[in-house]
Amino acid sequence: MKITELVLTPVAFSDPPLLNAMGVHEPFALRGVLEMVCEDGVIGLGESYGDLAFLDQVRKVIPALPGLDVFDLPGLRRRVARALGDAVFADEHGLTGGFSVSKTLASVYSLFEVAALDAQGRCLGRPVVDLLGGRARDAVDFSAYLFYKYGAHVGAAEDSWGEVLTPEALVGEARRMVDEYGFGSIKLKGGVLPPQQEVEGVLALAEAFGSHPLRIDPNAAWTPETSFDVAEKLEGVLEYLEDPTPGIEGMARVAERASMPLATNMCVVRFADVAPAFRAGAVGVVLSDHHFWGGLRDTQALSVTCETFGVGLSMHSNSHLGISLAAMVHVAAATPHLTYACDTHWPWKAADVIEPGALEFREGAVAVPDGPGLGVVLDRDALAKAHEDYVRCGQTKRDDVTYMRRFVPDFEPNTARW
Repeated sequence: MKITELVLTPVAFSDPPLLNAMGVHEPFALRGVLEMVCEDGVIGLGESYGDLAFLDQVRKVIPALPGLDVFDLPGLRRRVARALGDAVFADEHGLTGGFSVSKTLASVYSLFEVAALDAQGRCLGRPVVDLLGGRARDAVDFSAYLFYKYGAHVGAAEDSWGEVLTPEALVGEARRMVDEYGFGSIKLKGGVLPPQQEVEGVLALAEAFGSHPLRIDPNAAWTPETSFDVAEKLEGVLEYLEDPTPGIEGMARVAERASMPLATNMCVVRFADVAPAFRAGAVGVVLSDHHFWGGLRDTQALSVTCETFGVGLSMHSNSHLGISLAAMVHVAAATPHLTYACDTHWPWKAADVIEPGALEFREGAVAVPDGPGLGVVLDRDALAKAHEDYVRCGQTKRDDVTYMRRFVPDFEPNTARW
């Protein structure tokens, strides 16, 4: 079955003012939606980043793919590699580790691979999970993803979540997520407030949700010394501590003294990072992300590598829509070693580009869609609306730093570290 056409649609959707070490989320999050049109009218769907710099790399590849057999994934990777050459896409928000030629290739290829697997599944009448080896589980657990946040965007009315800057407000945010979605574990995005205040927030969550595993991720905003202190204060409280400090060397220093495993989606972001990190004992859990690890099959290869060396596996999330969530569910369901609840930004979005009903949270988990391919259907009216929002909002990249300066004029990212 040959690929005949590819259609890339940039989209935007509302995002609350969520805080992180680099600043605050802008009013809209950006994504790119890919339609891979094949013979017999089969269309495979993919979704990834929406920054213009990334979309420009995707557009380099599109003319090279018509005529390729959609089942030829090695051929797909070769064509993507030839089209990109030595290109490097670097995100400017700095929250997913460094970029390189290999990571750029993996990121761009992933978008096309997901669309190809969706098309394959639709052609065969089988869900993507079957193409990945079958179900290790029928539903995939996700974690509540808490953020400190402002109450409103600049010039806007307060949103329904309100301001979250205290332990009490944090517990209220968690309560709403747990009540609405049934999440059984909780993650806090840290690196925003002084570390002691964030420790107090985690302890408040532990008191309110004693049976829920807890995690905190300051996006490497702490020095090793501060990380030692936080790890000691949260001993017996955290399921894992994610990216407390920058780099493999820094993480290894903290891992020597921390009682809980260290997790990462910042210092191990490509296969070349695996050997030095594992040799150094820097991480106990890798957070996979098919958007930059090279797609669904390479996520499974990462899982086998982690299992071989006794390292756990979870899943990282960025602001995403339903096509990406469906891909995350299929690969997690087909990957036995992915035993930690996955991250998701799902509760923070207010719109989507797929028809409702295929993806529902029940007791914090999403059942694997039974339909062919990813099991989701594109809502063309919603896609058109999301593209109009993209054009109207005027954003072409994620820039948490500059937008933060509209709240705090002298703001600088926390590169000096607490």
